[in-house]
Amino acid sequence: MATVELRFSAQPEHVRTARLVAAAVARRAGVDEAVLDEVRLAVGEACSRAVGLHRSHGITEPVSVVLTEEEKAFSIEVGDGVPGPGSDPATPGAHGASGGPDEGDGGEDEMGLAVISGLVDDVEVRSGAGGGTIRMSWPTALATVHP
Repeated sequence: MATVELRFSAQPEHVRTARLVAAAVARRAGVDEAVLDEVRLAVGEACSRAVGLHRSHGITEPVSVVLTEEEKAFSIEVGDGVPGPGSDPATPGAHGASGGPDEGDGGEDEMGLAVISGLVDDVEVRSGAGGGTIRMSWPTALATVHP
């Protein structure tokens, strides 16, 4: 299992770099060429969402992206450092996937999650005291296809 980890400061200009890296690693992992645009768009949405959450909550730690090549699948986890609803009463809930309050960027957050869900069949959104994670995965071609 090969893994690539990317961490970047929560600046919108770094989202493009994350998209390019994700597409390159997905291609190398064997994700079908026809799906690479979906990978780029989904990673862009997830990273933009994480950047927005960090900026609106004053989080200074980097956004994390973990790209993992497994035997029959390629997965990407985009993590943010914003605690989920109920983790800390002083921090407003921002991860709408678990029914948290829609404050500030809540509508934009929900829209981003809807776009990701439309692009990726296998999506999991988690939120906890340490932050949130969007995990997306795509099937890969079998290794026997290569000459």
